[in-house]
Amino acid sequence: MKKLSILNYQFSIIIAALMLCGTTFAKDQSIAYIDMAYILKNLPQYEQANEQLSMLSKRWQKEIDAAQQEARVMTTNYQTEQIFLSEAMRREREQEIVKKEQEVLELKRKYFGQEGELYKKREALIKPIQDEIYNAIQDLASEKRIDVVKDRSADPALIYMSSKLDVSDQVLSKLGAK
Repeated sequence: MKKLSILNYQFSIIIAALMLCGTTFAKDQSIAYIDMAYILKNLPQYEQANEQLSMLSKRWQKEIDAAQQEARVMTTNYQTEQIFLSEAMRREREQEIVKKEQEVLELKRKYFGQEGELYKKREALIKPIQDEIYNAIQDLASEKRIDVVKDRSADPALIYMSSKLDVSDQVLSKLGAK
């Protein structure tokens, strides 16, 4: 029994020492925040990239809309002429309509699919900007001896943050913006 109470006492001392070390390390850690949405909004190259993507998206959507309209017209014409067509002509027209509808689906996948043209273009335009921001954040953190940089626009649990911890303008300055 005595041995058990000595072990509990030693265990309590170890826990207290670990907690003390943990708070000491936490105090030495410096944290800063950025607002990525604010940074991106103030970078002209990001706005230009978004504008390019928007223009491409609209152009490709018009192409898809035109193909869809063509498929609708083919379907409407087929429905009105169906009774006058032979069985072979009906099958041929139905196959043409199905082919056109598949063409529309292929265009959608080609342009807007998971690995589509829009995804590739976004990757080509936005990734270099993100890398540049990341490098600026890394440089700033190194210069100011900041251990952790968090994005406050992506942290829904963040309720309050002191404005002196926000380094967004300093990141923009490193990027040569504003």
